[in-house]
Amino acid sequence: MKTMKAAFFESTGGPEVIQYGDLPIPEPKSGEVRVKIGAASLNPIDTYIRAGMVAMNLPKPFIPGCDLAGTVDAVGPDTKRFKVGDRVWGSNQGLLGRQGTFAEYGCVHEDFLYPTPANVADEDAAALALVGITAHLGLFQCAGLKSGETVFVNGGTGGVGAMVVQMARAIGAHAITTVGSAEKAAVARDLGAELVINYKSEDVIAKVKENSQGNGVNIWYETQPPSDLDKTIDAMARRGRIIVMAGRGARPVFPNGPFYVKGLTLVGFAMFNMTTDEQRRCAEDMNRWMSEKKLRALIGKKMRFSEAAAAHQLQEENTLKKAGTLTGKIVLVP
Repeated sequence: MKTMKAAFFESTGGPEVIQYGDLPIPEPKSGEVRVKIGAASLNPIDTYIRAGMVAMNLPKPFIPGCDLAGTVDAVGPDTKRFKVGDRVWGSNQGLLGRQGTFAEYGCVHEDFLYPTPANVADEDAAALALVGITAHLGLFQCAGLKSGETVFVNGGTGGVGAMVVQMARAIGAHAITTVGSAEKAAVARDLGAELVINYKSEDVIAKVKENSQGNGVNIWYETQPPSDLDKTIDAMARRGRIIVMAGRGARPVFPNGPFYVKGLTLVGFAMFNMTTDEQRRCAEDMNRWMSEKKLRALIGKKMRFSEAAAAHQLQEENTLKKAGTLTGKIVLVP
């Protein structure tokens, strides 16, 4: 039996439950391809699953990781989209019973994979995968963002926030975002944000309203657990759209009066509940923007699969404890 190196765990818990060692190389089933993984990236959901905060049925041993990019190494029966040697990227692994991507090889259903543009590196494609699809679903399928509109997003240098800023610019919309430091403000402006607000020293809602001459923003893309919908609704333009995609335990008070008087819409979604066809539409736009250099990965740290436990620790320190020591995505390579 041929083996591969992989990061894996047998039971949920802290980052220390992650081991690194040999596992059997998987064989592709019907509709799957086997990918020789060149890069994977780490997302907060990976740490929640490992910690048991998000309960899912996990095969044992379980390989974590949603995102990947690499080269097709073998194809299973009835596979139609890809052939051996094709470069591919994708997401949605390590979820709902599927094995993850922190390994030398992974078998992935072809519906979750997309061709990697020739001028895009595996590390960049992997870093863009989940966060890019998430940003696109919220902006375009849920909110219908149009050229000329204004979108606000918290955390313009975070995983999803950086994608929202760049996608808004790509279609001729205007992006407003928040950051916590002068260094991150410079990064957000470079990504295309037209107004960058330091949430530690400035009044976010006042700045948003001042920038829009009191009219408010068309889309509020909330990447954090919603806590004060009164402030959000105050910052909205009439017929604006509010997107929520984080905060499973959040139970904010809902200001019904100002919400309906302004004619607002509130839409929530989780990326992994969206169909493969819906996600492919996102990937097609992303591939075009990646090729045109309108969408670039913000990579804060590169690590090896053998350092997966340390990578999870770093992600948790920044996601849960707000350490502020990471700007951009953690990318792991074999």
